[in-house]
Amino acid sequence: MQQLFPGEVFPNTADFDTGIRQLLPRYDEMLEVITRFLPSTSRRILELGCGTGELSLKILNRYPDAQVIALDYSPRMLQFAEDKITAAGYQQRWTGIQADFGDWANNPQEVDIGSEFDACVSSLAIHHLQDEMKLKLFQRIAASLSQDGCFWNADPTLPESPVLAELDNAARQEWADQQGINLTEIRAKRGISSPQGHSSQDQLATLNTHLQMLSTAGFKIVAVPWKYYNLAVFGGWLQ
Repeated sequence: MQQLFPGEVFPNTADFDTGIRQLLPRYDEMLEVITRFLPSTSRRILELGCGTGELSLKILNRYPDAQVIALDYSPRMLQFAEDKITAAGYQQRWTGIQADFGDWANNPQEVDIGSEFDACVSSLAIHHLQDEMKLKLFQRIAASLSQDGCFWNADPTLPESPVLAELDNAARQEWADQQGINLTEIRAKRGISSPQGHSSQDQLATLNTHLQMLSTAGFKIVAVPWKYYNLAVFGGWLQ
């Protein structure tokens, strides 16, 4: 079986966009929330772990003046995203960089992507970091935003108790049944990921832990604009 980087999920990158929508309820709605909470004047947007470019595409569709600088450590994902962005005619407004955002958090001089971003976004990527690295990353993000910048992250979170975990799983199964999706079949198509850089298998934290980290990192206003069981969009503004 082909070894994957954390976050790639499927051995065939072309399976990701369909597969993730079958594994995660309301995937598009979750990403749309991030795009709605960006400043309408956004010019420079940093995306961490861009994957196949779905969030980049939604941002470029909504904000005609925005430029997206997108990081991902997977050359397969980056190429897939670039092809998608190019097909949509947005190649002049999107820059893909092969890099580990954990390296950027630890040593920004080595991953020179600039600063003064109007916004930073991420989806289904940061949960692969240990909590200590999550905090470091949030601090690096805060230092790289403009004075009134914001950060939004869409990720699974750790249920606060076993009871909640059971309820989350039951809700996801019920949703899949309603959609006519066989989760067992979809999960069987997944590959086995190997640690890559600072990322490894799911290392979930509770939503409250994330919000505390954001406050510690310097975000004056933290918020959760969207939540569906253990999936959440959370982040905030520097002021």
